[in-house]
Amino acid sequence: MSAQTVEAPARRARKINLEKWGWVFMRVSGVLLVVLIFGHLFVNLMIGDGIAALDFAFVAGKFASPFWQWWDVLMLWLALIHGANGMRTIVNDYVTAPRARKALVWAIGLAAALLILLGTLVVFTFDPCLGVTESSVLWDECVAQGVVGN
Repeated sequence: MSAQTVEAPARRARKINLEKWGWVFMRVSGVLLVVLIFGHLFVNLMIGDGIAALDFAFVAGKFASPFWQWWDVLMLWLALIHGANGMRTIVNDYVTAPRARKALVWAIGLAAALLILLGTLVVFTFDPCLGVTESSVLWDECVAQGVVGN
């Protein structure tokens, strides 16, 4: 009998496990979304005059604050990415045709990216004085800021 040596199995290069990180993201973003959404609902519905105070001026006042802009953008980004990742998981589980699966995953990604882009633009470029007329409740505020008026 001759002595044989057994070679150690070749080490595979470590790849990033996207499914694992997707799973972790879903748990972390879910917890953050609960905090963000309930904070959003509490401030909008419970503080002050409650739901009766919700109008364009209320939203304009909130979007004037960088804190609330970032709060709402973070909520938007997390909700859209969380939802898109969930839809991607469903497509991967139930669509068996590889080309259809790839097309649907791309469509979900593009839709989420477009909505994130548009939503972010709305929040950060929101101008409550755009198109304000003299009959608007915001007229005096916009005139005081020198944005509109004679």
